[in-house]
Amino acid sequence: MKAAFFREHGGPEKIEVGEMPDPVPGPGTVRVKLRAAALNRLDIFVRDGIPGIAPALPHILGSDGAGVVESRGPGVTGLKTGDEVVLNPGISCGGCEFCRSGEHSLCVSFRLIGEHLPGTFAQHIVVPAENAYPKPHGLSWEEAAAFPLTFLTAWRMLVTKARVRPGETLLIVGIGGGVATAALRIAKLLGMTVFVTSGTPDKLARAKMLGAEAGIDHSKADFSREIRMLTGKRGVDVVLDSVGKATWRQSIASAARGGRLVTCGATTGPDPQTDLARIFWNQLTVYGSTMGTHGEFAAMLQSMGEGKLKPVVDAVYPLSRVREAMEIMEEKRQFGKIVLRVD
Repeated sequence: MKAAFFREHGGPEKIEVGEMPDPVPGPGTVRVKLRAAALNRLDIFVRDGIPGIAPALPHILGSDGAGVVESRGPGVTGLKTGDEVVLNPGISCGGCEFCRSGEHSLCVSFRLIGEHLPGTFAQHIVVPAENAYPKPHGLSWEEAAAFPLTFLTAWRMLVTKARVRPGETLLIVGIGGGVATAALRIAKLLGMTVFVTSGTPDKLARAKMLGAEAGIDHSKADFSREIRMLTGKRGVDVVLDSVGKATWRQSIASAARGGRLVTCGATTGPDPQTDLARIFWNQLTVYGSTMGTHGEFAAMLQSMGEGKLKPVVDAVYPLSRVREAMEIMEEKRQFGKIVLRVD
């Protein structure tokens, strides 16, 4: 089968497009013929090399994908050949204390397609049958591939962790990436007032078109001061920051008394300066979040199927142009998701 993979860690030049062995489904798994796959910033981290994670080489990239069930392994029920599916990238053991309590992303052996396991930048993939969900009818293949990882991550951050309510205010730091645009979509569905930051005026303008109340150019101003001005010195109820080191102090300063901060990543570094006095004096709560559970995926998928949510697709490339697509993502030129047409 055709696939995009790397044989050694490094830059985009390490990515090859060539032949890899066709995977064979085992017990409880299905083989999916992929139609589309989407890029995530995680692909860059995996390609560069994540300390402590050593996937078997050569390694196929890609966590998000959608396609058609092609064959089933022994013991699979509920899915049949020809079913159109979208993949939940998070794979859990099903037997540990966290899985038994429904907290699948806390699983002691939690793994991600494309990070620990062969990914979706390929014509075929084998996944546990429970990770293949019905594709929403109203979405194209490209849209179906674009939402799983980022929307599940944003859903858990806002709905489960921060427990947002209609009428609350949200600040999204660094609009443009997959999780940030997903959070904007979800927040508007839930009736929130949303503020965003970016260093790119075009991204701020596009965010306003999607319902953001106001945009702040964080390359020109301290966005915490701007937020205080926009909210009458109050601050926002929830801050979503996956940028990390470069923005964390301003994010803390943007939160209202009793506010919540939620993070799922640190693209500029995981060791920011922090203001503990402001955290305890203003009684702030900080939530860490990674991926989500099967229950959260099903709830998010229902909103997709009902047409209440839709991913933002920035551009679509053929698999053969994966290097170009990844370079665009590394340079943060996209707004929303970059998708690969696999077939």
